[in-house]
Amino acid sequence: MFLDHPTLTATNSQTEPDRIERLNRVYGYVMALADRDGLLRLVEKVSQLHDHKGTLIVFWIDAPDESEKALFSVAWGSRIGDGTSNVEHEI
Repeated sequence: MFLDHPTLTATNSQTEPDRIERLNRVYGYVMALADRDGLLRLVEKVSQLHDHKGTLIVFWIDAPDESEKALFSVAWGSRIGDGTSNVEHEI
């Protein structure tokens, strides 16, 4: 079992705690998709997820490939995410 999961932060998380809950759901969804697709190293490559006013910012330890980035776009664009394509990646 992998225990070193990314830090989850959000702008205005003190007044809008649902933002952290949304990041938890998105992270879980991404990990399920990665497991399904055989992208097992993904869990080791992400250091932080941040919700900045409806934009998901993914901070990477190692550079992601396009398929790894796409998983975050799918999850953030879904009904459990923000429903938008506002995803940025930082290395």
